[in-house]
Amino acid sequence: MENQDLGRLLRETADLLEVAGEDAFRVRSYRKAAEAVESCPERLADLCADRKRLLALPGIGARMADNIAEMVSTGRLRLREELIERYQPGMLELLKVQGLGPKTVSLIWQTHRVATLDEVEALARAGRLRELPRLGAKAEEKILRAIANYRSVRGRTLRATAEPIVEEVVARLRARPEVRQAAVAGSFRRGCETVGDLDFLVAGPDLGHGAEPPVIAAFLALPSLAETLAQGENKVSVRRHDGLQMDLRLVPEASFGAALQYFTGSQSHNVKLRQRAQRRGAKLNEYGLFDAAGASLAEGSEEAAIYRQLGLDWIPPELREDAGEIEAAAAHALPALLAPGDLRGDLHMHTVETDGRATIEEMAEAARARGYEYIAITDHSQALAMAHGLDETRARAHIARIRAADAVFAAGTPPLRILAGIEVDILADGRLDLADDVLAEMDVVIASVHSRFDQSAAQMTERLLRAVAHPSVRVLGHATGRLLLRRPAYQFDFARVLAACRDHGVAIEINASPDRLDINDVQARACAQQGVAVVINTDAHHPRHLDFMRYGVATARRGWLRAADVLNTLPCAQLLARLARR
Repeated sequence: MENQDLGRLLRETADLLEVAGEDAFRVRSYRKAAEAVESCPERLADLCADRKRLLALPGIGARMADNIAEMVSTGRLRLREELIERYQPGMLELLKVQGLGPKTVSLIWQTHRVATLDEVEALARAGRLRELPRLGAKAEEKILRAIANYRSVRGRTLRATAEPIVEEVVARLRARPEVRQAAVAGSFRRGCETVGDLDFLVAGPDLGHGAEPPVIAAFLALPSLAETLAQGENKVSVRRHDGLQMDLRLVPEASFGAALQYFTGSQSHNVKLRQRAQRRGAKLNEYGLFDAAGASLAEGSEEAAIYRQLGLDWIPPELREDAGEIEAAAAHALPALLAPGDLRGDLHMHTVETDGRATIEEMAEAARARGYEYIAITDHSQALAMAHGLDETRARAHIARIRAADAVFAAGTPPLRILAGIEVDILADGRLDLADDVLAEMDVVIASVHSRFDQSAAQMTERLLRAVAHPSVRVLGHATGRLLLRRPAYQFDFARVLAACRDHGVAIEINASPDRLDINDVQARACAQQGVAVVINTDAHHPRHLDFMRYGVATARRGWLRAADVLNTLPCAQLLARLARR
C-alpha cells in the first residue's frame, strides 16, 4: 500500500473512533499518525522492514507501528473493520459529506440510529435534524446542500490520489517481460483534476492467449484490489478497496498509438475526429485509420501519425476536450503550452509562523533544490484565527525575518530571492483584515476569501471587487473557494471580477493544491483571453507541498495557457517591476 492509502485508513479509523465517543487522546493519535504517514518522503511499506526507522517517525509508537505493519501486509486495519461492522459501511460515506463531521454523525447515530446517506437525507427533509442540539433549520439546509453536492461528485477521485496508483501500476506493467509498451489513457492523461476510473493500455508481440494471459493475471494480483468486475481475453476491469475502478486493455503492438489516441480523448473530441475522418472517406477506430477498402492510412503504432494523416498538428492530451483544438490544429494555430520548466518561482506558501510546518529557511532550501529563482512567504493574516494569523505587530516582525533570510539566500549559490508577502483575508464586506500601511510594506499581497461562503452572488461579487480595487493587492487567491469533492465554489460574477482584475492589474491565482485547483481550466483560459495574468502557486504548508506545482501546470495547460500568460515565468527583476507597477 502507498502512504496515501495508509493515511486514509488511519484517518477513517480516527473518524470512526470519534463517532464512537472514544477518548480524544486516542482519536488524536490516529490523526497524528495519518499526518506522519502522508508526509513521510519514504514508502512506509519499505520502512516496515526496519522497525527502528518506523518508530522514529513523529506520532508513531509501538502500537501504531503494529497497525501500519498490519495494513501493509493485509491491506486492512482490524480496528477499522470492527468499527465499520458496528456502524455499517455507510458511515464512512456520511463522513465524506462537508458539514457532517464525526461529532454531528455521532449525534445523529445516537439519536436516530441511522448510518446511510439516504437515511440522513430523509431525516433532514422531514425537519428532524433541526431538533438536535447544535443544529437547527439553517444547519439542516446546509446538510441537504452538502449531500446534493456529494452525490454530484460521488465516484470521483482526486488526480493527486490517483497519481501514485497510476505510477505503481504502469511500473508493474512495464516490468512484465511480455509487455513492450504500457501507458495510462483517459481523463488522467488529459490532466483532469478528478478521475472516475483509470484506463491502462499494454502492447507487446506476445501478450499471451487463452482465458487469462499472464499480464492480466499480474494485473489481478495487484495490491489493494477488492473485486473483479469483468474479465475477457483482452480486457479486465477491477475495483480497488477505495472504490476506484481500473481497466486494463491488451492491444496489438501495431495499434498502440491508435488505441492511446482513442482512449485518451474526450467523447466529443473523438466523435469530431471520426467525423473528420469520414469526410475524407476514411474510418478511424482504436486499431488505426483505414480507407474504405480497409487498408491502413496511418501507422497505428504512432499516435501522432493519426493526427498527421487527418491534416492536423498533434494535439496535446490536455486539450482534447472539443474546445476548438481540432480547428486550431487544422490551422496550425495550437499554442505552445506552458511547461513545468518555464516556472521560475512560487508566490504562495506558509511557514510555522502561522499554519505551515517549516521555517522560512526550510521552505527556501526546498525551493532552491527545485531550481527556483524566487519565492514569496505569504503567511495568513489575523482573521484566520485557527491558523494563528498575523496581526500588524507580528506581520512587521515577520517581514523583518523574511528580509534577513532574503539577504542570506540572495548571496548564496545559486542565489534565491525571498519576497515578503501575506495572504490577507477578504472580510465579509470586502475590506482587508490588515492595516494599509502594513500591506504597503509587502512585496506580494494575495487577497483570499476564507469565510462566509454562503453570501449571495451579488454580495460575493461586490466583496471581491472591493478587494481587487485595493492598491496593495497583487493577486486574487483561490478565487472561487472550492474544495474538490468537498465544497462547491461560492457564487459570484466571474466576468465582472475578471474585468476588475484586468483594470487594476491584479493577477488571478491557479492554486495548485490538489484539493483546490482553483481557478479551473475554463476560467484560466478566460483570463488569457481577457489579458489577465495568471500566477500558479502551490499554497505550500510543507516543503513537500512545493511538488504540487505540477497539478497547477496541468490546469494551466488544459486552459491553453502559454508561458507568457503566467506571471511567475518572469525573471525576478521583471517580476518585481511588474508587482511594483501593479
